Amino acid sequence: MSITRRQFLRSSGAITLGFAGVHRLFQQKANATPQHADIADGFGPLVKDPEGIFDLPEGFRYNVIARVGDEMNDGLLVPGLADGMAAFAGPTGRTVLVCNHEIKTDNMALGPWGDEPSRLAQIDLTRVYDGRHGKTPCPGGTTTLLYNTEAQRLEGHKLSLIGTLKNCAGGPTPWNTWVSCEETVERADGEYDNDHGYNFEVPARYGAKLADPVPLKAMGRFNHEAIAVEPKSGIVYETEDREDGLIYRFIPKERANLGSGGQLQAMVIRDRASLDTRNWSDEREVPLNEIMAVDWIDIENVESPRDDLRFAGFDAGACRFARGEGMWTGAGEIFFACTSGGRERKGQIWRYIPSNVEGTPDEAKNPGTLELFVEPNDGGIIDNADNITVAPWGDLIICEDGDDDQYLVGVTPKGNIYHFAKNAVSDSELAGATFSPDGTTLFVNIQKNGLTLAITGPWRNAQTV
Repeated sequence: MSITRRQFLRSSGAITLGFAGVHRLFQQKANATPQHADIADGFGPLVKDPEGIFDLPEGFRYNVIARVGDEMNDGLLVPGLADGMAAFAGPTGRTVLVCNHEIKTDNMALGPWGDEPSRLAQIDLTRVYDGRHGKTPCPGGTTTLLYNTEAQRLEGHKLSLIGTLKNCAGGPTPWNTWVSCEETVERADGEYDNDHGYNFEVPARYGAKLADPVPLKAMGRFNHEAIAVEPKSGIVYETEDREDGLIYRFIPKERANLGSGGQLQAMVIRDRASLDTRNWSDEREVPLNEIMAVDWIDIENVESPRDDLRFAGFDAGACRFARGEGMWTGAGEIFFACTSGGRERKGQIWRYIPSNVEGTPDEAKNPGTLELFVEPNDGGIIDNADNITVAPWGDLIICEDGDDDQYLVGVTPKGNIYHFAKNAVSDSELAGATFSPDGTTLFVNIQKNGLTLAITGPWRNAQTV
């Protein structure tokens, strides 16, 4: 008898899958019936939210801290389609939260001016990346929130980047900026002043001015999704949201100065040129938990007027991934999600461990390594992993973007996979999960409903999960 995702998750708070157990459980014949592991508790069973917004384990609560269309402190409106976020230490113990908004011109009313063009007067037009030939500017960008975690209160909310398109995810840097990524490759034409498909850097401070909208062109022009930074070297890793995308790294000429230029490279699996990591066929190309040595090849013509970096890279030996999306830096490791990887196209989580001489000539003798960390091939366990973050105690927290109920999914260092929270208001994807620097608060977006939540509770119990 088949078990639907909804039926299975009604009966389970979590799934125990040690990573060795993941390997044993799912290294089965490709046509085998999907199986489920034993049930564990994680943070405990989810409690139905009487408000019908977000189900959480007992002892946890949420505050809605932002809603699409609410007026912000700068007189503009909270934009819609909130996506990737990161939290930074702010003044006097506050948290600064920078949030992307994945808006294109076909949903202009979700921009910070809503249906009132008069609100455009609140914006410094010299800091708009693309004004669309004097028409209403491109509506994508970022907002910055100032949050008091001790009082659990929002103290400020302002626009911080504008004039870009489809700002999907991105990532924080160790030098207290947010890199916002455009997931589109629109060209300058009769509608747009400038090309799109770039990264933009936003200072992580709650200030009065909009960020300078400077495209980081040396980091490549492609369907960007997320970035993560290796703190020691300052090297930036990048995902590409395409069914046949690559994983890139950018070695800046100057650490902490992404605008200084640098070298864009693509990931290659040593001795396995042009490896297809998607595992879509009946025969796995990449088994779980295999440690693979990684090389990197230079990418030229990085502004890619024909949007063909991934083709040139694959032909030159780079490995192919199935919709690289969320990416986050852990303790000496980089995790990233491939949303449609695996035989059932339900998603993969990968772990890259950089070399201790990453980006230097000595790397050839001591390469970084890549491992397929999780690939359940079962939407009842993980249903299209998207944004990810690393919790203060080391768990991964994964945002789902699947077809049915949408959960925040946790993966512990011991390999237990559990469902921490459920979107109870809709089937919208969850996005932007990130913890405050003091570890007290988890922020997350319910994208289509235009809600940003701040979640608190007995996180100390995470040590026992």
